[in-house]
Amino acid sequence: MTEQKQPPLPHDFHPPVASFEVVSSDVSEGGRLRPEQQYAKGNVSPHLRWEGFPPETRSFAVTCFDPDAPTGSGFWHWVVFDIPLSVTELPVGAGTGEMEGLPEGAVHVRNDFGTRDFGGAAPPPGDGPHRYVFTVYAVQEEKLGPDADATPAFVGFNLRFKTIGRAQLIGVHEVPADG
Repeated sequence: MTEQKQPPLPHDFHPPVASFEVVSSDVSEGGRLRPEQQYAKGNVSPHLRWEGFPPETRSFAVTCFDPDAPTGSGFWHWVVFDIPLSVTELPVGAGTGEMEGLPEGAVHVRNDFGTRDFGGAAPPPGDGPHRYVFTVYAVQEEKLGPDADATPAFVGFNLRFKTIGRAQLIGVHEVPADG
């Protein structure tokens, strides 16, 4: 039996940019997501803090993407941008639809659940482990360009051309076939 290749990450096809560090008190690199929060039953975005981004940075964007979703195009769980340069940390739950914990001016677009917030991990039972890629983008402009009605793909298109640095943290979640 041949080993199945993992689907690419959302920025694998973007030009190389500077890297920096993102850490979390809730998600460790390659570790399991927290069931009481980051699963779809909780829909609580994790704490994220970043540093070491390029000095030319003018704003940030934060996304969460599942490249392993059985859709042919992955699944966007969270897309927020126009986070001011002065903000280098988001508290637990900043991704709620009420925008509590997000700075004024930040923009949420609809995730693939159809809501403007963080949608927790919800892989199909028995589908194997899914990676949840939390990415912080250092953006060269104060405003990315799209508005809250944009799709995650259109935000990604803009990020492709305006990102000067990127940091990622990958958590994992799996639901056994027996539930």
